Amino acid sequence: MGNNPQINKASRCAVIGHGSWATAIVKVLTTKELSVGWYVRNAEVLESLRIDGRNCRYLSEIEFDLTRLRLSDDLNVTVSEADIIFFVMPAAYIKCYLSDLQVSLKDKMVVSAVKGIIPDEKQFVTDYLKQHYDLSDSQLCFICGPTHAEEVGHGQLTYLTLACQDVVNTRVVGEKLKTPFIRIGCQNDIKYLERSSVLKNIYAVMVGIAVGLGYGDNFISVLVANCIKEMYFLLDPHSINELTRFSPSNFFGDLLVSCYSSHSRNRQLGVLIGRGNTVKTALNEMTMVAEGYFASAMMPYLPEVQRTHLPIAETAYQVLHKGVPARKAMKNLENLLA
Repeated sequence: MGNNPQINKASRCAVIGHGSWATAIVKVLTTKELSVGWYVRNAEVLESLRIDGRNCRYLSEIEFDLTRLRLSDDLNVTVSEADIIFFVMPAAYIKCYLSDLQVSLKDKMVVSAVKGIIPDEKQFVTDYLKQHYDLSDSQLCFICGPTHAEEVGHGQLTYLTLACQDVVNTRVVGEKLKTPFIRIGCQNDIKYLERSSVLKNIYAVMVGIAVGLGYGDNFISVLVANCIKEMYFLLDPHSINELTRFSPSNFFGDLLVSCYSSHSRNRQLGVLIGRGNTVKTALNEMTMVAEGYFASAMMPYLPEVQRTHLPIAETAYQVLHKGVPARKAMKNLENLLA
């Protein structure tokens, strides 16, 4: 199954996606790479980049050196011209983004910067890519860590972790992203890093709901602590202990920044709901996709979730998808927290 592409420092990079995280990653890549492919399917964004060197919809204050960009609205052209492909789009839209793909990925290194579950497939992103595009573990990499696009795009100090079973490929991808403000760590276990990255989005929504309802810092701290406990219940304890021992920023850092930062789109969604907005209205007010909303819908269908009791994740599902009032749900949750 799949291949083992041998990439090197001369390998060409391309980014698929045009949101804030994609924009930030392109900005990072262009600080070192002389030419970066960028597939932009939104005509308005593509025109603004070509004319003004800016993404008019996301991180519009960031300016690009157009001589370093290979902009295109043709997915197959962008993929065919690159050796390392960064997937940076919401999980819910991956199938739509890739529906026109005709170029094989068998000789490409695929880097997923997506922290979500593909809704109708009920699969984590890397599992879906492996299955549907015949990718091997050695040619699939996952980016994680406490990263807000706004800070990355503006060059603020950030710690990223790359996970891949091929050490050489991981290092090459890391060198592409490494800058004076990007520190890179490497792991070889995609599974647990990806799952913890998805869970933290759901928990950030719940923290936002608590904030919107007026709960104080004392309760929020208990809620977050119990979120950590649930992550331990769901994921393999040995693997989690290894991750937290050698790279705590991936596990705790990512959860904390998503739960407490004003940049967190999942937290923002929760705050809107906690303040009285319906879920539909809150989603419509969001300018960016909150992955926690889609991920929470899939949780009851995942085998590993069905084997354990996750009251916080289950409460998120009830509020976001079953119409349970936020205040009632949080009151019920109060009695379940330790």
